[in-house]
Amino acid sequence: MRTILTPAPLPEAALGELKAWLAIASGAEDQLLAALLRAALDAFAGFTGRIALTAECEELLPAHPGCWLRLSADPVQAITAVESVAGDGTRTPLPADAYAVELEADGSARFRVLRQSATKRLALALTAGLASDWPALPEAIRHGVIRLAAHLYRERDGEAAQASPPAAVAALWHPWRRVRLA
Repeated sequence: MRTILTPAPLPEAALGELKAWLAIASGAEDQLLAALLRAALDAFAGFTGRIALTAECEELLPAHPGCWLRLSADPVQAITAVESVAGDGTRTPLPADAYAVELEADGSARFRVLRQSATKRLALALTAGLASDWPALPEAIRHGVIRLAAHLYRERDGEAAQASPPAAVAALWHPWRRVRLA
């Protein structure tokens, strides 16, 4: 289970691009537009399985000694802390020699507990994301986020909610989509 602890701040440049796309000059709807941009970034993560802008996350994993577990956050840049989680929720840092981590070139990561303990759950703090800021994101991802936010803005009073992004947005994001076989 992944939780975003500290989301990336919404860049002003993204809001400016969305306002330019929609031909909006005033700041009267900035809060709504910012919320739509966040929703579009969340939709990117849901569609591709990847986090667009660098965020601080936490994953809760079962403690199965010897078994490699794939982290759901992608792409993982760093694992910053590993803690055992007791039944009452108290946390204790796990020594570095008690686990192994493999960060792959494609951004995926695997984690394994090396020795048996009474711990049933682990909490991993990590940093994940494709880019540290808006301009560093690939053009197709940025353009897809802007198009989806604009679509959501234009359709905000519509009756039918779409479960997936429009085809034009999906086509832009498809190269970054992570598909895993179960």
